[in-house]
Amino acid sequence: MATRKSTVHLPTGYRLISCDSVGSTNDEAKRLALAGEESGAVLWAREQTAGRGRRGRPWVSPPGNLYCSLLLKADWPPFRASQLSFVTALGVCEAIDRLVDRPRARCKWPNDVLMQGRKLAGVLLESASEQSGQVDWLVLGLGVNIVSHPELPDGDTATDIKTETGVELGAQELLEAFVGCFDDRRRDWEAAGFGPIREAWLERAEGLGEMVRVTIDDEEVDGRFDDLAETGELVLVLANGERRRLSAGDVRYLRAA
Repeated sequence: MATRKSTVHLPTGYRLISCDSVGSTNDEAKRLALAGEESGAVLWAREQTAGRGRRGRPWVSPPGNLYCSLLLKADWPPFRASQLSFVTALGVCEAIDRLVDRPRARCKWPNDVLMQGRKLAGVLLESASEQSGQVDWLVLGLGVNIVSHPELPDGDTATDIKTETGVELGAQELLEAFVGCFDDRRRDWEAAGFGPIREAWLERAEGLGEMVRVTIDDEEVDGRFDDLAETGELVLVLANGERRRLSAGDVRYLRAA
């Protein structure tokens, strides 16, 4: 990985590692974690040649968009560490709000960011645990479509900030805003727990109160998106009135055409 010097303003406790091109910022951040890199490293690449999202899906990563990963180390239990994906999604939304007026970015469970109902950004959380079960290190990967977006399979649609707002942000500008907003929300989370994060996330939740279909491997579950549990699980109300909690899955909105 060839690094370059770049003047990027980040909050205290974060330091930048930037490069023109890398296979995957998450893979590189994990390599650095294993090599002893300290918490707070922010790996930023202008493009990725092997970017990936959840479940190993490819993430098309041409120049002009934002690709970064944050390395964090703390003594968290896994359930608590997983809450940082919601902290990250909020950080993305609030950073975009700082830089463009409308439309407002929204959150899609479990860890996507939408604009006008189309996918704008994705978060990929990966970690390693100690023998005690506590998280040893955590990598939060982020991809945001700024000036271009791919065609997605299975009928999903993507978009980018320029298409939706007419504003062409710089990746560095968005990176600085994101790390600042993430740090603010992370401090809230550390001080007050998941409750305030959950409430803020629900205020931006796409499809809250609407019918959705969640695909979990070969199972499909239809229900009304009713809540986000304190554990981060999606809460559905099924047709028979049963409330069901889901910890993983792909969400589709069952809206009339």
